[in-house]
Amino acid sequence: MNQFDCTVNSCMKEADIEGFSEKKTESSNFEFPEETSYWIFQKHKGFQGLFNRIGAFLFILFVFMALFPSVFAPYAPEERFIPYEAPSEEHLLGTNDIGNDILSELAFGARISMTVGFMAALISTLIGTALGLCAGYFRGALDELLMGFTDVVLVIPKIPLIIVLGAFLRPSIWILISILGLLSWESTARVTRSKTLQLREAGYVKSAQCMGFSSYHIMKSDIFPNIIHILFPKFMLATASAMISEASLSFLGLGDVSMKSWGMMLSFAFSQGGFIRDMWWWYMPPGICITLCVLSIALIGFGLEAKEGEYFREGANTL
Repeated sequence: MNQFDCTVNSCMKEADIEGFSEKKTESSNFEFPEETSYWIFQKHKGFQGLFNRIGAFLFILFVFMALFPSVFAPYAPEERFIPYEAPSEEHLLGTNDIGNDILSELAFGARISMTVGFMAALISTLIGTALGLCAGYFRGALDELLMGFTDVVLVIPKIPLIIVLGAFLRPSIWILISILGLLSWESTARVTRSKTLQLREAGYVKSAQCMGFSSYHIMKSDIFPNIIHILFPKFMLATASAMISEASLSFLGLGDVSMKSWGMMLSFAFSQGGFIRDMWWWYMPPGICITLCVLSIALIGFGLEAKEGEYFREGANTL
C-alpha cells in the first residue's frame, strides 16, 4: 500500500467519524414540538386547577354550614312535626320517623361530622409528626424501633378493631375521635421521617449542631417549619379518611346517638324504615353530603401534593 492509498483511507475514516458525530448530534438534539407538549401541559394544569377550585368552593361551603348551621336550617333540630312527611314548601327535605325536619338535621349534622374528621386528623398528624421527626433526626436504634412500631400499627385492621372497641366501650364521639386519631398516623410518620432524613444533612442544620443548639431546638426551629408544606396535605387526607370511618361506624350503629352526624342520619334512615318506604329525601341527602365533603377535602389534598411535587421538580431543575 502506497502513501496515496493511506492518505485516502485516513480521509475516509475522518469523514465517517464526522458524519456519525453529526448524526448523533442531530438525534440528541431532537425534541418534540414545543406547541404540542406545552398545550398538553396547560390542558392538564387547567383541569387540575379547575378541580382544586371546585374542591375549595365545596369545602368552604361545608365549613360555613358547620360553623353557622342556623343559616341553612329552617327549624331547630329537636323541633317535631308530622312524622314521615314528604318534601314540601314547609319542609324541603321532609321529616323523619319522629317528625324532625331533615334539612335542619342535615345542617347541624355537618358540625358533628366535620368535628370528628378534623379532630381525629389533628391527633394523627401530631403523633405522626412527632414520631417521624424523632426517627428521622436521631436515626440508629431509635429509628428502627419507631419504624418497627409503625409497621406493626400499619398492619392492624382498623375498622374491625374500632368495631370491637365500640362494642365494649360506651358510644361517645370523643372515644371515636381518639380511636381514629390513634390508629391513623402511620403514613404521616413515614413521610415526616423521609423529609427529616433529607433536611438533617442540610447545611443550616449542620451549622446549628456545630453551634451547640439542642436537638429539640433544631427540630422545632430548623426542620419542622420546612415540613409544614407536606403535613398539610396529609392532614386534609386524614380528615377525609376519618369522616368516611365515622360515617361507616355510625351506619353500623356504633356512633353516639345523641350526636346526629350524617352517618347517624343514614343509620336511622336504614333502621327506621327509610329505605323500605323508599324515602329518598331521608337517606340520599346525608349520603350526598358525605360524598361531596370528602371529595372536596381529597381534591384540596391532592392539589397541594401536586403543587409540592411541582415545586420540588422546579427546585431540582435549578440545581
